[in-house]
Amino acid sequence: MAAFHLQHHHPSGDPRRLFQRLAVLSSLSILCFSLVYLLTGCCETGLTEKSESKFSNFLVSVWSERNGTSSAPDDGDLEANSTGKEWTATRRLPQALIIGVKKGGTRALLEFLRLHPDIRALGSEPHFFDRHYARGLDWYRSMMPKALEGQIVMEKTPRYFVTVETPARIHEMSRDVKLIVVVRDPVTRAISDYTQIISKTPDIPRFESLAFKNQSTGQIDSLWSPLWIGLYAQHLERWLAWFPRSQIHLVSGEKLITDPAGELGKVQDFLGLQRIVTDKHFYFNKTKGFPCLKKPEGSSKPHCLGKTKGRTHASIDPQVLQKLRDFYKPHNQRFYQMAGQDFGWQ
Repeated sequence: MAAFHLQHHHPSGDPRRLFQRLAVLSSLSILCFSLVYLLTGCCETGLTEKSESKFSNFLVSVWSERNGTSSAPDDGDLEANSTGKEWTATRRLPQALIIGVKKGGTRALLEFLRLHPDIRALGSEPHFFDRHYARGLDWYRSMMPKALEGQIVMEKTPRYFVTVETPARIHEMSRDVKLIVVVRDPVTRAISDYTQIISKTPDIPRFESLAFKNQSTGQIDSLWSPLWIGLYAQHLERWLAWFPRSQIHLVSGEKLITDPAGELGKVQDFLGLQRIVTDKHFYFNKTKGFPCLKKPEGSSKPHCLGKTKGRTHASIDPQVLQKLRDFYKPHNQRFYQMAGQDFGWQ
């Protein structure tokens, strides 16, 4: 009997233990459901955007940056944070746009910004405001990645900066949208543009014959697209008719290469974000002549931009280059005055 009483459990303990186990299982079920829901919401995009980080790392990084802790949220925190904001991912129209310029460094800037946990950026270029505007804002919204409240949704389409209709169209969508333009020495940019063109159509005429209306007189063909894009003052003037200068942030394409952390810091300030992307995220790749991202979490290799970035430019006659610099000089000076910033182009 003594042995029996030693092995016998108090009957009132069984329901208590059973209740505790059910409570634990219930909490785990809620946590798993919440994670699956957010996974399908936060990591999905409307286009063929590739995810660059694991969801778990994303969730923990978002939580830690906002709450100053290195631990992940528990199941209750997934429903609402301390300010009462819902942890529900939705598709929204962008609050920021990288609008230009082509071959200025827009892809690099986008990839660098995507490191920030409070930025949700579309990987592809939707070309909504220049090519697909007739499809409507609902279609445009459906292209955006899902984002949590407090995250900034953005996309990049460099053609927007030079397309006449886009400032008015973007203003109609949102008069508060923040606009980012990456600018680069227009002569170097034009050569880079031409280099990309000949990589796709190698049988086109030489740069010199396309850049001049008449080579013997030296008259520049400013309507040739690689040269026309570099008339930054002309394009910026059109945007300033719709948006205040304070809503347009200019990024130096040259400094984005030599000091990516510095330029990213200014962009994060402009977007009203904490400076999370810093120099610890970059290293300089001497082969490409370009900054690359250090080894991302969960990856065995550092991340550099594709093979088309940092390629060798076409060789151009030095006299032609000087004529182009002379041509752009007054345009650059006017741009510096409008921008309130001297980019130091020769």
